[in-house]
Amino acid sequence: MNRRVFERVTSNISVRFYCGDTDYCGTITNLSENGMFISTKQMSFPFDSKIEIYISHNDKLLSVPVKVIRMTKSNDVFDGIAVQLVDHHKDYLDLVNTLRSSQFPF
Repeated sequence: MNRRVFERVTSNISVRFYCGDTDYCGTITNLSENGMFISTKQMSFPFDSKIEIYISHNDKLLSVPVKVIRMTKSNDVFDGIAVQLVDHHKDYLDLVNTLRSSQFPF
């Protein structure tokens, strides 16, 4: 049984986000209307539960407020976060729909 309400779309989008004074870079590996998973090289603690994700799309810099709902760990290093949108951001939803239509053009 699938627990997800929204279908995930595979992606490879570079993003930036900040936690306190630390600047992180990552890659969105999948996303939906409700959230995304971001792969990173390494994250440190403490980590705020609410952050802004910055995504470049169509000559715009989208600032998407999210809540961290899960962190992943590989080889004793935190290397990814699952986030949920705090608000439904119109430009972000346009990005998801554009990616979805390019992967499933029929």
